[in-house]
Order: sequence, then C-alpha cells, then structure tokens
Amino acid sequence: MRLNKFLASAGIASRRKCDQLIADGLISVNGKIVNELGSVINEKKDKVFFEGRQIFLPSSFVYIKLNKPKGYACSAHDEKGRKTIYQLVPSRERLFSIGRLDYDTEGLLILTNDGDFANKVAHPKYSIDKEYHVTIEGAIKESELAVLRKGVVIDGERMPSAKVEFLSSDDKYTKLSVVINEGLNRQIRRMFEAIGKNIKLLKRVRIGRVRLGGVKRGSWRDLTTEELDSLVRPE
Repeated sequence: MRLNKFLASAGIASRRKCDQLIADGLISVNGKIVNELGSVINEKKDKVFFEGRQIFLPSSFVYIKLNKPKGYACSAHDEKGRKTIYQLVPSRERLFSIGRLDYDTEGLLILTNDGDFANKVAHPKYSIDKEYHVTIEGAIKESELAVLRKGVVIDGERMPSAKVEFLSSDDKYTKLSVVINEGLNRQIRRMFEAIGKNIKLLKRVRIGRVRLGGVKRGSWRDLTTEELDSLVRPE
C-alpha cells in the first residue's frame, strides 16, 4: 500500500496533506524517516510512526448514518462536559464525523473510521450537496429569499449562494429547504441572522443522495452499499 494512502486511511489527514507530512520528514517506517513521495509499505508488517505514536489501520471499516438530536456535541471530548454523539454510537473503533453539526442542530451525520473515504467525500471537487430543513419564526419575503439564493454579505464578505425553496407556513412559522455544498462554520444560521430571521429548528436531511429518512432521532444504522457508492461516485 502507498504510504500516503495508509496514513489517510488511518485518519491522519487527506492524501495530499499526508504527502506533505512525508516530504517534511515527519513520518518514519521501521525506525527510519521516509520522505520520498510514492513510497510503498507492507501495511501488515511495517511499523509506521507519526509524532511519536504508531499508526494502525482500523481492524475493519465502519460507515454509519446517525440522526443527531439537539443537545449533543460532535467532538469526541467536549470541554464543557456536554453529551457527545459518540455516546449514541457504541463502537470499538475510533469513529469521526464527516462534517459536523453544531450543538443546537439536529439531523443527518455520517460517521466512519475510514479516513481515506472521509477525505474523498469532503474533497471540494465532489461538491456534495447538503440539504437542511429550516424552520424560522414568522414569514419571509420573496426579496429575502432572493438575497439568500444570491449569497448574503456579512462583514463585507459574500457568503456562498444557496438553493432555497419554500415548503410550508402557518401563523407562527415558515419552513424552508436550503441546499448548500460548502458547509462553512454555522453557515445557515449566519445566513438567516444576516436577514434578521430567527431559526426555531435546523435539521440536516440529506448529504448527496443519502437521506435521513428511516432513522429515528438518536438512532443510527450502517450505510447501505448503494449509499456508500453514491458518496464516492456522486452524480
């Protein structure tokens, strides 16, 4: 196996970043620094170290979709002592999420221990859509929808454009579908704050062609083969 793929599969970084770690002389194999790009190792016998610790491939790869409830952090160890998503998914493997949802956001998360897969899914060249259902207080004007679709300006910087569609409304709330493919920090909340709208509920319902449906809040299941294929080979 190529050394950069081994490191990426172990969750160290993307293959490109792993190449940089190798070039910088930060990776050793069997006690010797390896800084030649394209190096190949025997992943079953060779001992690979990074920052003084030995790196291992997972014993088996896990791919999970989780319906995250509100009130759970996405970090493995929350500095505020809050509940984390990893308490919802018992696993002997060290899992990490592909992208995050903030503490007060619920919905679809994909968890894995396959770093190479995670980096491929997150790579900008795929531009995988993420769809959210957003419930806001009150009504929204067509002109405000147009601003969201074009990209709101915050502190002189234009946010990425979004696909925004009206779903339903009543006397108190309006429900919208918002589709983005970049996922900046708190992007959707910042978008609606910029036009003076208060979000009552924010839920991610889709990543690419993987949908939240069929998984109860706080529950999870393994991704199907079809779901996995759709993420690494999106349309």
